[in-house]
Amino acid sequence: MSHAIPPSLYLSASFQMKAWVSDSGRRVEVFIPSRRWLRPLMGRCCQACTPRSWDGFYHAHLSSLGFRSATWVTEEDTRYRGWLVRRICCVLAIGGWKVLNNTPGDLLERVCRNKRVQDLVASKTRGCRGERKLQQQCKEKVLGILAGIQAPLCLPILRLCCWALLRFLSRLFLSVQLHRGQLEMVLKAARTPSVPLVFLSTHKSQLDGLLLSFLLFSQGLGVPRVTVGNLNCSSCLRALLGCLGAVFLPTTVEQALSDHDGDLPVAVLASYLEEVLRSRQPLVIFLEEPCAQWHLSSPARAWLALLYRAMQDSAVPDILLVPVGIAYDCTPDRFCTNGESAQPLSLGACLWAACRALCRCFGCARVDLAQPFSLQEFVAKSLICHSSMGKPLEELLPTILGMLHPDYSRADGPVHRMTTSSEAEEEMMVTKLGLHALTDATVCSAVTAVGITSALLLHKHRKCVRLSQLMVDFAWLLEETLLRQHDVSFSGQLRALVLHSLALLRDHVTLYYLAPFGDIVVVVKDSAETQWELSHHSAQLVPIFASEAVGACAIRALLLELLPFVGEAPCPSSITFSEDELHQKILALLQLLPPSLLGLKPCQPLDCQSQDVLDKLMLCRLLEAEEEGEHYLCDVSSRRCSRTSRWTNLDFSDSDNDSDDNHCKRFFRICKPKDSPGFLLFFCHLLSPVLVTYVRAVAFLEQHNWPQPEATCASALQQFLAKDGLERPRWSLVLSTLQSFKNIGVLKERPSPSGPLLQLVQPFCSSEGREKLQAFLEQFMQL
Repeated sequence: MSHAIPPSLYLSASFQMKAWVSDSGRRVEVFIPSRRWLRPLMGRCCQACTPRSWDGFYHAHLSSLGFRSATWVTEEDTRYRGWLVRRICCVLAIGGWKVLNNTPGDLLERVCRNKRVQDLVASKTRGCRGERKLQQQCKEKVLGILAGIQAPLCLPILRLCCWALLRFLSRLFLSVQLHRGQLEMVLKAARTPSVPLVFLSTHKSQLDGLLLSFLLFSQGLGVPRVTVGNLNCSSCLRALLGCLGAVFLPTTVEQALSDHDGDLPVAVLASYLEEVLRSRQPLVIFLEEPCAQWHLSSPARAWLALLYRAMQDSAVPDILLVPVGIAYDCTPDRFCTNGESAQPLSLGACLWAACRALCRCFGCARVDLAQPFSLQEFVAKSLICHSSMGKPLEELLPTILGMLHPDYSRADGPVHRMTTSSEAEEEMMVTKLGLHALTDATVCSAVTAVGITSALLLHKHRKCVRLSQLMVDFAWLLEETLLRQHDVSFSGQLRALVLHSLALLRDHVTLYYLAPFGDIVVVVKDSAETQWELSHHSAQLVPIFASEAVGACAIRALLLELLPFVGEAPCPSSITFSEDELHQKILALLQLLPPSLLGLKPCQPLDCQSQDVLDKLMLCRLLEAEEEGEHYLCDVSSRRCSRTSRWTNLDFSDSDNDSDDNHCKRFFRICKPKDSPGFLLFFCHLLSPVLVTYVRAVAFLEQHNWPQPEATCASALQQFLAKDGLERPRWSLVLSTLQSFKNIGVLKERPSPSGPLLQLVQPFCSSEGREKLQAFLEQFMQL
C-alpha cells in the first residue's frame, strides 16, 4: 500500500478539507470547517519573562510567506542558468554557500590569555622548580583539551558531506519543511551587531545534529557549532564530526561545572565558549537526549550554565536564544538503544544504519524556529519575579497519605545540599531557562498526520474502525488542534492524509477492504510493540491538549469519589461540582506531572494554570456554570449558589470582612458537546500512558534496594517495566516517573562521597504508604 503524499501538498499555506465519494458511489459525510483555516501564528516568546523581546524580530505578515523544502534545490538556487546547470545544480548551490564566521586563527593564544586559565596555571606552578617548563607543559595540556573540544572546520569535507547529506535527506524524506517567515525572522536577528545566536533544540534522533547543521548552513546562517551530548563514538567518527562543526564536552566536565573554582578543563571550555560567542558563530544546544524527551539532560544544563556565566562575565553584551522544534512523520532509526550505547558508535555502523534507512520512507520532516528572545532580559525578569514570589503551594504528601503524617513535610522533606547564594541563583536560573526553552521548543513543533492518526487509534478506536469514521475523527481532531493555535506539518486532501498515515503505520495495523460498501476497516494489532509505537507518535498531542486532559482526569477523580455515596451510577450531566473541588484535584495533578511533559510554562504559577485548565474546559464546552436545579452534589460546602442575581450578594460597604460566606460559589455541570462525541473520554485516555507508568512504578519501589544512584535506579525501573508487560518502555517516561517521585517527596536525594543517591522516604517503605500512593494515582486513570 503506497499512498504517499507529494511534497507539493505539504507546502500549502492553508488546509483544505472536502468530502469524498467512495468507489461504490456512497457519499461519506466529513466535517468541513465553517471558515477557511489558515496556519496559526506560532513560536511567540513568553510575554511574562521577555516582554521587550515580544515585539522584536516578529511581524504578522511573516506567517503568509509559506514554506519551502530545504532538500529541493533547483537552478534558481544558483547564480547560473542552463541545461547543464539543472543537472549539477546541487553541486553549484553547495559550492556557493558561504561560511560567514569561523573560529579565530589565534584561538589557542586567546584561550591561554584568559584570566581564569592563567590563574589556574599560576596556582599550579607557583613556588615550583622549573616554573617555565611547567607553564609550557600546562600550555600543551590546554592545547590537548582544546583539541578534544573542537576541531577546525574543513571546508572541502564540509561541502562534500553537505552534498551527500542533501542526497540522503531527499531519499529519506518526502520533504524537509522550513517556514520562510520564521527564517526571515531569524536572519533579521542574526544581523544584530555584537549579539550571537544560540539555537536551543529538541532532540528526536541522532540525525538532528546533521539536519540542523545542514539547514542553517544552506539558509545563509553560517556553519553552526553543534554540541554533542552523551554520544559514545569512535575516534574516527569523532574526528569527522569535529570537522563538520561538532563540539564535545571534556571528560568529567559536568561534575566540575558545579564548582566555581573549577579545574583546567572547565576553564578551557568556558574560555572557548566565550571566544565562540565573541566571533558570533551560531551555536546549537540540544536540550534533551533522543531517547528521553521532556527531560532536560545533564549536558544541556552544563552548556546553559556556561552561557549564563559568559553573559554574567560580560564576555558578550547579550545572547539571542532561538528555540527549535523538530517533527518527523516517523522518527529515523536511532543509533542508540534505551538511552545508552554499549559499544562506541563507529563510522561503519553509521553508514550501515544509513543504508538500512534508505530502504524505507519516513514521510516528511518539519523544523520550526521560534521567536528569538534576549537572555539578558530573561535573567533580569526572572530575578525580579523570584524575589517577589508569593506563598508556595501546600505539599502534596499530606493529600496522598490521607493526613496521617501532618509533620512529614517538615521532618523528612527533600534534603538539598548547602549552596551559596550565587550558586543557588545560578542553579535556579539554568533550570528555569532550560525548562522554559524546552517548553517553547516543544510547543512550537508542528503536529504530524501520523501523530493525529496514532492518537485516534490508541485513545479512541483501540480495536478497529472504519476508514470513513477515522476520517471524520481526523478532521475533528485537526480542527481542535488548529483552534488551540498549533500548526500541523501537512496539508492536502483528507483521504490521502489518513491513508498516508496508515501507510507509515503499516507494521501495526491491518487493512481490510469491504467490497459491498466501498469502505476499509482498520484493525489495530494487539501487541506491546504496537502500543509503544502508537504511544510514541501520539505523545506530540499531549502539550496541545494538556489543560483539557488534566481537567478531564480531575473530573474523573471527582466522579470516582462520588460513586460510593450515590449508590448507583447517575448520569454525569446530573452531577454538579464545586469550583474549589475542581481546583484541588487539578492542582494535585499539576504538582504530580512535570511541566515540560504538559507543555506548560514553568514561569506560570500552578494556581494560575489551574484556573486556565478550568477556563479551557468551559471554552470547549465540557463544563458549564450551574446555578439552579436539584443535582447530585460532589461538594462538602453547606451553601449553594443562589438563584438570584449575583449583584444582589455584593457588599459595597467599607467593611474589611472578606469571609467566603459573603461570596457566591460557582458550580459546574458536565456537558457533552454535540459536535465532539467522546471528547471527555478521549482526554482522559490522553494521559493514560504516563499515569500507567507511574502506577506500575509503585510496585518497583518495594522490590528495589535503596539507596541507589539515579542512573542505576532508572535502568532498573526500565527493566522492571519491561518484565511487567511493557516490551519497550519509553525512556522518557522512566525519567519523568523518577523526577515526579522526587518532586512530590516519595524519593529524596541523599549526599554520599560517590555522588547523590536516591532514598525512599519512610512513609512509603511500608505497604500501607505505597497502597495510598497507588490509590492516589489510579483515581486519575481511565482504564
